[in-house]
Amino acid sequence: MEETQEENNKNTTIKVSVRDLTKIFGKRPEDALALVREGKKKQEIFEKTEQNVALRSVSFDVYEGELFVLMGLSGCGKSTLLRCINRLVEPTSGNIEIDGTDIVTMDEDELREMRRTKIGMIFQNFALLPHRTILENVAFGLEIQSIPVEERKAKAQEAIDLVGLSGYEESYPSGLSGGMQQRVGLARALASNADILLMDEAFSALDPLIRRDMQDELIELQARLNKTIIFVSHDLDEALKLGDRIALMKDGEIAQLGTAEDLLQNPRCDYVERFVEDVNLSRVLVAKDVMKRPEPLISPDSGPRNALRLMEEYGISSIFVAGKDRKFHGLITVDGAVEAKKRDIPLKEMMITDTPTVELETPAQELMPIMAETAYPVAVLDGDRKIKGLIVRGSLLAGLARLEVEV
Repeated sequence: MEETQEENNKNTTIKVSVRDLTKIFGKRPEDALALVREGKKKQEIFEKTEQNVALRSVSFDVYEGELFVLMGLSGCGKSTLLRCINRLVEPTSGNIEIDGTDIVTMDEDELREMRRTKIGMIFQNFALLPHRTILENVAFGLEIQSIPVEERKAKAQEAIDLVGLSGYEESYPSGLSGGMQQRVGLARALASNADILLMDEAFSALDPLIRRDMQDELIELQARLNKTIIFVSHDLDEALKLGDRIALMKDGEIAQLGTAEDLLQNPRCDYVERFVEDVNLSRVLVAKDVMKRPEPLISPDSGPRNALRLMEEYGISSIFVAGKDRKFHGLITVDGAVEAKKRDIPLKEMMITDTPTVELETPAQELMPIMAETAYPVAVLDGDRKIKGLIVRGSLLAGLARLEVEV
């Protein structure tokens, strides 16, 4: 299915561009390729030629700094597609451009240089060298590039610190847990300072709790490093958590490409609809989806009588305090306003400043425990701490129910 791109994508600089990519496994791929171009189905092609069409006319772009997820069931072609992007698997036809250069036409020397400098690969099975220390494993790619010893040790150490493995430099892989071994693989890719990370089912071999920790770790690292990441997964929850956009694959083709919300609210075929029908929507909704307008607001210099008037007018028992620039200051309760009036003191002296706040992109599943532990509405703030909305229990539940109905 032809892909569509988000008009408001965070970055419109294309880092990886795949066009009309087809991969056929077998001794006579040209026979199958002719049938692909005639529009024949995968099974029919196999019956006629005994050639397996792993990828079929796949096209998409990945933007600089994007975490792009390829997902689908086993055998859908996602791992083959990932390996075509650095030519560990040779495409049968089509083009793959990295920073505008078609890697399909590169010779061996050019390809080797591209892999060394632009692309880091992280596998499911960690792919660590058992006889080398963690520091030596992380520095291995730099060693292949003939980086001087001291420089590669320094870069390896920096990457080890980045993934939280300081102190384990002289340990061996056998002495580390699965999650720690996967961090070594991640550090090795980061040490090369590659712009693009290809991650093939990188967390699938980990226990569920460690897997969630590694997902959180990757999100934090991505926020700091802004790499371009193409991540393969068969787990929809993982894809929804990690992906800026998701390409859902079936039988070597992209069934639908879009954000998590696109796939959930606007499935384009029965296959996508069935795939996402059992998703826990609280994993997808974020604060901006369930917040209410933050009205009324009151100035920190306002008086208690004005606060009480607004609370009565709007039928509320508390009100958020914000400056003219909408920067958040805190919250005034009706009891606080009454006390300020009785004692004839400035309203801001009764302001609660440690009331919970959340960000626009805070997941709904993280909002629930916050709402359960506070008696007040929760302010939704942007990166400049300007108030954008408020959440009460009713708005959260209504938002979840609304999306249930729409889906």
